[in-house]
Amino acid sequence: MWRIWLLFDPRRVLVALAVFLFSLAVLIHFILLSTDRFNWLEGSHKNHPAAMQAAPNPGK
Repeated sequence: MWRIWLLFDPRRVLVALAVFLFSLAVLIHFILLSTDRFNWLEGSHKNHPAAMQAAPNPGK
């Protein structure tokens, strides 16, 4: 296993790995933000009937 580090520079490998993982995390978060269900910034645009049914009616 130690011979693989003779072929690759450990600093370059770790920097490349960090850049790849950060870009993957950003991509996943943008995909989730583009959906209606998992958009935590704007909230859901749909009215969920189950949530409306469970809420008590303050008028009665």
